[in-house]
Amino acid sequence: MDIRIGVTDTPREVQLKLDDDTDRAGLKASVEAALAGDASVLWLTDDKGLEVAVAANRIAYVELGPEGNNPIGFG
Repeated sequence: MDIRIGVTDTPREVQLKLDDDTDRAGLKASVEAALAGDASVLWLTDDKGLEVAVAANRIAYVELGPEGNNPIGFG
């Protein structure tokens, strides 16, 4: 699953490829908690094990890719 996070005052997005078996409902709950101010940092782990932290008060938007993202071709 792909995720893109827009960060305020930064022209670039945070883009990660998460494991295909990532719990989508759990991920959405973590994002909602960060946006609601219940968590000060949103922690994510990509498909290679890299851990990324985004300050919750700097998140402008979050985009989740579709479930079962199986590209066709040379991608």
